[in-house]
Amino acid sequence: MKLAGMASNRGRNLLNISDRAPGGAEFAVVVTNDADAPILDAAADRGIPTEVVEQAEDESRTEHEERVLETLADYEFDVVALDGYMRILSETFLEGTPTTLNVHPALLPAFKGMSPHEDVLESGVKTTGCTVHVVGESVDDGPIVTQEPIPVRDGDTVEDLKERVLYEGEFKAYPRVIEWFAEDRVEIDWEAGTVSVEGDDGGAYPARRLDSDDRVRTLRYGENPHQDAALYADRTCEEASVVHAPQLNEGAKGMGYNNYNDADAALNIVKEFEDPACAVIKHTNPAGCAVADSISEAYADALATDPKSAFGGIVALNRECDAATAEQIIDSFKEVVVAPGYTDDALDVLFEKENLRVLDVTDQYDPSETLTEKPIVGGRLVQDRDLQTVTADDLEVVTEREPTDEQIESLLFAWQTIKHVKSNAILFAKGTETVGVGAGQVSRVDAVEIAKMKAESDAEDKDADGAVMASDAFFPFPDGIDAADEAGIEAVIQPGGSVNDDDVIERADELDIAMVFTGSRAFRHD
Repeated sequence: MKLAGMASNRGRNLLNISDRAPGGAEFAVVVTNDADAPILDAAADRGIPTEVVEQAEDESRTEHEERVLETLADYEFDVVALDGYMRILSETFLEGTPTTLNVHPALLPAFKGMSPHEDVLESGVKTTGCTVHVVGESVDDGPIVTQEPIPVRDGDTVEDLKERVLYEGEFKAYPRVIEWFAEDRVEIDWEAGTVSVEGDDGGAYPARRLDSDDRVRTLRYGENPHQDAALYADRTCEEASVVHAPQLNEGAKGMGYNNYNDADAALNIVKEFEDPACAVIKHTNPAGCAVADSISEAYADALATDPKSAFGGIVALNRECDAATAEQIIDSFKEVVVAPGYTDDALDVLFEKENLRVLDVTDQYDPSETLTEKPIVGGRLVQDRDLQTVTADDLEVVTEREPTDEQIESLLFAWQTIKHVKSNAILFAKGTETVGVGAGQVSRVDAVEIAKMKAESDAEDKDADGAVMASDAFFPFPDGIDAADEAGIEAVIQPGGSVNDDDVIERADELDIAMVFTGSRAFRHD
């Protein structure tokens, strides 16, 4: 799509659009009515043709617009984009050009005119923004295509608002609209005075996202002491969350960035299970996880997977913490414990540790948050939350040996847990407790070897002999099965889907290892 830009001064929005080329749009020409306008040099630097059409003192608006149209007639363009073009356009111009767009540095129709920022500050409103609209014959009017809200902060000056609206509002909204036009998604209804955009109809992944979270506390520091950090809360979240969990021992030091990150990871694991479950987390990976008849047993089994790594870890429970469990927790150094309630005796025990943070979450474990997101430089990735639950009926037995009922139970436990282990991930389990975890490796065989090493060296009163193994993605080669056999693994759960599945299955048969496919993988890269 070709654009004709028109500006009277710096034209920073036009330059931003040129630099970003939204939807592949390019400027055919930039026209100004001021021979000294800075946009002339900036556009020329970008290889954009420029034209100057100044209005003479004795020249009427209509005559001037006719000369602008004559100049534009030498260029082919689909849309006119205004940016601080300090002339009111009349019917003469608008009927002689394609759709003309403008960006106004406030939310229309509330704040029209030449001094919107002053008007915003005088009004006392707490939100301003910008409006991209189709230009009509009335000033600051015409169908609105999009708007971008911007907060008004205490102590703001006109200059503060001007810069914030430009860089945080106009630089987002204007390219968005140009892209929509370039993709032919915009329909203008002049009679109704409305604009509709194909695909801008909401849903889980809307064409534009407007999020507003509240800062609820400033943290001591971020991942490292030289990084500042803060916690923001989504007050509409209904699901149990460490963000909304009160810290019961107020005298202890506050939660840090890493504490919240790890506590969230721990809580998400125990939400997977209906029966009493415990997860012990280090650096967002489980050092151990277990499901048992009581919460104290679950904690003991989870801890026994790797008590060395559990030092300084985070504990999450999916049942009320009782005194017996609390006594075990304080037996070694822990940073945080998260549970849906505590008995009075348990709190007495936990409060003996001065800086053990005790978080009280609700028992609303049914998922209400269906998306997860990860900020990256320049934007953010958004995806469906991994809420898969595999049942015995979902498993495809691919080997000659079939797993026993006990092994099926263990394989399903391992699969629900491995969803929360950083990929490449391998997990060994017996019954409904972990035996060894290999997390975050660039080689799947290395992950098997680490899980084997942890089971042999760090697990207490349990080992991998006769255990099952879960892999979050397929085995590309049989070498991972060889390593599992050396550890004593007797059954494997994995997604399947490798071009070498037949070789992997053949090797499992040769080693008399049962193997089942889930048909879906469980990568976790964050």
